Amino acid sequence: MQIYYFEPDAMIQEATAREMKGNDLKPIMIDEEFFTRDLSMLAREGNATRGIVLSETPDTMKYVKTLRAAGCNNPILIITNHRNSIEAAEMINQGADDVIVRPFKSVQIIACINRTNRRSHGHDDASVQVGEIVAYFDGRDPEVSGHRLKLSQREHAIFSHLALNIGRVISKDNLYDAVYGMDDNQPFDKVIDVYICKIRKKIESRTGKKYIETVYGRGYKLAAPEEEEASKSDEGYGSSALQAVEEVLSTGS
Repeated sequence: MQIYYFEPDAMIQEATAREMKGNDLKPIMIDEEFFTRDLSMLAREGNATRGIVLSETPDTMKYVKTLRAAGCNNPILIITNHRNSIEAAEMINQGADDVIVRPFKSVQIIACINRTNRRSHGHDDASVQVGEIVAYFDGRDPEVSGHRLKLSQREHAIFSHLALNIGRVISKDNLYDAVYGMDDNQPFDKVIDVYICKIRKKIESRTGKKYIETVYGRGYKLAAPEEEEASKSDEGYGSSALQAVEEVLSTGS
């Protein structure tokens, strides 16, 4: 999981970043200049699930307001050195999603980000059932027919974003943002197609069914095959009914 991490103290940054990297967090370090850049990219759907972790400074409230004013809906977590209910409440009122007191562990960051993301997408539970697949929002790999489906880090990021948006078509650009975001080391633009193909094959090898649909010109959609067929049938019925009405109107019958 990628996060944007602001920590002005070099020694603390090094120590906490090391712990994060050892626990499935990939911190992208940001500084004061980050908040003066064009932050509109953060408002893109794929970027919106990436957490922003800010160590408290005198300018913390200004940074939060700047992010929200730019349309950023990312989970924003504030790291503070002391517990103060009034200050914490003010930070949340100004747009932060949570306040965490030092010392902290990566599992806390991951849990807070996952909770905020799943609720913002309308999921109250920590998992969702899609046919034979159980997709988890707590960082675990999905299960297919009760057995773990091992995914690489980037496959997991793509699958998780599709799972948050079950039944919705998600563009390739949004999936690309969900995996790479504003990282400087970005690969070729066909990489999402490659990862989708790998995930699809892994699922189909277990189920014999197609759970990830390619919607040409629009993106990809995760849905149970039965639901997908029913949706197509309904669309076909609606189209036939509309055609029949048009024929009646044209003949004046």
